[in-house]
Amino acid sequence: MNKMIVANLVHRPVRSLISMVAIALEITLILLIVGLSLGMLSDQRHRQAGIGADVIVMPPGSSFMVGLSGAPMSIKIGDILAKLPHVVSVAPEITSISTAGAVEVIAGIDLKSYESMSGPFHYLSGGPFQGPDDALVDGIFARAKHVKVGDRIEILNHDFRVAGIVEEGKGARKFLQISELQDLIGAQGKASLFYLKLDDPANADAVVQEVKQVPGMEKYVATSMATYLSMMTPSHYPGLTTFINVVVGISVTIGFIVIFQAMYTAVMERTREIGILKSLGASKLYIVNVILRETVLLALGGIVAGVIVSLAARSAIHHRIPTVPIIVTGGWILRAAVIAILGAVFGALYPAYKAAQKDPIDALAYE
Repeated sequence: MNKMIVANLVHRPVRSLISMVAIALEITLILLIVGLSLGMLSDQRHRQAGIGADVIVMPPGSSFMVGLSGAPMSIKIGDILAKLPHVVSVAPEITSISTAGAVEVIAGIDLKSYESMSGPFHYLSGGPFQGPDDALVDGIFARAKHVKVGDRIEILNHDFRVAGIVEEGKGARKFLQISELQDLIGAQGKASLFYLKLDDPANADAVVQEVKQVPGMEKYVATSMATYLSMMTPSHYPGLTTFINVVVGISVTIGFIVIFQAMYTAVMERTREIGILKSLGASKLYIVNVILRETVLLALGGIVAGVIVSLAARSAIHHRIPTVPIIVTGGWILRAAVIAILGAVFGALYPAYKAAQKDPIDALAYE
C-alpha cells in the first residue's frame, strides 16, 4: 500500500507540490506570527526584569504594559515611597509612546537612581548624558539603525545626540534625561511610574501593602516585580489570544481548502483505479485508508518544509531587523504540526468517503 501511495503522489507532482506548499504556508503563518507575538512579549519581560527593581508603582487605572500608564503622578511621590520600610532606593521614570516608524517606548530617567536598581549601564561605546540634548540607545537599536556615538537621531520630533550605546536588556531601547522628556510631553514634575529597590526582594509583598496604606495612594497600582512579570502572558494582553486564534484559524482554513480540493480532484481522476481495487476485494476502509495516508504524507512533507522556511525566515528577519524578536519554540512547532495534520485529515474525509462509496462496476466502466 505504501508503495502505491508514494507512486500516486509522484505521478501527480504538481498537485502534490501545491498541497505541500499550502501546508508549509499554514505552518509558516502560525510559527512566524505567533513567534513574533511571543517574541515581543518575551523581549519586553526580559528588559523589564533587567531593570532590577523589586516593586513597581503606577497611577490608578494603569495598564501593566509599560508606556500605557494612566495620568502621570507627581514626582514628589518618590520622596514618600523612599521613606517606607525596606525601601533602599526609588527610581522615577516617565514614558512616552513614539510611533515614528515603529511603535516604541521612550523612557525618561534619572540616571543615578535608575542605575541604583541593578547597577550602572554597561556602555558598549560612549558614556552617560553630557547635556540636555543627549540620548542613550541600546546595542540592538544601534545595530539595526547603524547608529554611532555622536550621531543625531530624532525622538518625538526633536534632534538628540547619541551620547552612549548601552548593552540591551535594561528597560527601553531609547533613554532621555527625565527632565528633558517631561518638557517634551508637557509633564513637568511628573512621573509615569516608580521603581523601588528593597533591602530584600522577599519584602516585596509587605512593601506593596505599605504603599496602599499611604493616604491618597489606596487606588495606585503597586505590585511586586515578580508578579508584574508573571502577568506578561498572551492571556493578559488585550486581544493577543484572540489574534493568535484568528491566525491559527485562517491558517487551518487555507490547509483545509487546498487539501480538500487536491484530494477530491484526485478521487475523481482515479475512479477507474478505485474500481479495480474494489473489484480485487479492497474494502471501503482500505480505500479510506489509502486516501488518508496520502493526505498525512502530504501534510508531513508540508510540515517539514514549513518549519525549515520558518526558521530560515526568523534568521533573515533577525539579521535584517534586530529589533524584531521572533521565538519559534518546540511546543509551537508540535502544536502547529498537529493543527496542520488534523486540518488536512478533515479536508480529506469527504473525498475519502466519496471514494469508498463508489460502485466497482460503475467505476470500471468509467472513462
